[in-house]
Amino acid sequence: MAVVVIGGHSRNVGKTSVVAGLISALPEFAWTAIKITQYGHGICSANGEACDCATGDHSWAISEERDRSGESDTSRFLVAGAKRVFWVRTEQGRLAEAMPSLRKHLESARHVIIESNSVMKFLRPDLYLTVLDPSTADFKNSAREFLDRADAVILHEANESPAWQSVSLKPLADEPIFRIKPPNYVTQEVVDYVRRNLERQEVSINR
Repeated sequence: MAVVVIGGHSRNVGKTSVVAGLISALPEFAWTAIKITQYGHGICSANGEACDCATGDHSWAISEERDRSGESDTSRFLVAGAKRVFWVRTEQGRLAEAMPSLRKHLESARHVIIESNSVMKFLRPDLYLTVLDPSTADFKNSAREFLDRADAVILHEANESPAWQSVSLKPLADEPIFRIKPPNYVTQEVVDYVRRNLERQEVSINR
């Protein structure tokens, strides 16, 4: 089983579009897709709505997506061709509690693609791609923490200097950079790069 993680430095930079695009472009890998969402204080992980609960039962939840309307991020993964899709919801900072259950869900998966930065604390994927948009100033701590572990960068084209402050991209100087222009988030170069790396990983396992 190969694991691909797609991260990004902020919301709305195209992480979901990259995941869906790779699933669609690489159907031969029979993907199981995961979206991980961490809520702030006062949001229930069981349903994503505001609450004042503080019990262990509500600190995390995992549900399997079955809706094919394409209206939610996880539904988009199904529509793109994923074999199974799971949505992991946790309170901020409590992803560790959900990981044992998530690993069980993945035991029978052929290949896994995960939308998350924070999951990098708990596994070492075969590929970690990070999506960066220079026009978006916000830069999550989780994205900053694992920036030097990115195998490649999917970079929005921009004519101006990055809007984010105090973030160095020097750790990525030697890694591939794939430039995109939305709404096309997954170029043929990105597809070929992921395919090549996963095929190489399969060959090494079968030796």
